[in-house]
Amino acid sequence: MVKKIDHLGITVENYDEIKKLCEEALGLEFVKEEVSEEWNCKMAFYQCGEVLLEICAPTGPGVDQDFIDATGGGIHHIAFEVDDIDEALNVCDEKFVLRDKEPLPGADGTKVFFIEPSSFGNIETEFMQYTNKDE
Repeated sequence: MVKKIDHLGITVENYDEIKKLCEEALGLEFVKEEVSEEWNCKMAFYQCGEVLLEICAPTGPGVDQDFIDATGGGIHHIAFEVDDIDEALNVCDEKFVLRDKEPLPGADGTKVFFIEPSSFGNIETEFMQYTNKDE
């Protein structure tokens, strides 16, 4: 079901500073940046080997702001890429507690859903399918 780890989501308050560190100190390749009105955040993606780092900062109330308020920021989630988001949702519904009962729009035209962290070692876990990715 899972193809690979697609990205690690890192939620920060100091978005521009962290972006600069990714580029200048770590030498990571900048991939893209976007703003999500659905999730009230802005995101920058950096290639780190086979995995992306997704740097997120809140632009309003929502999960990223809640995470910063609760923890001060840091690693927020791991995202697994799947071939078929609907199949993954059905499998996860049998094995985990779903946070999302149907796929939601994600970054870069993806479809995503999350499971409850308590059902998988207290790890915030996202499953995602690219809908327009050329392989």
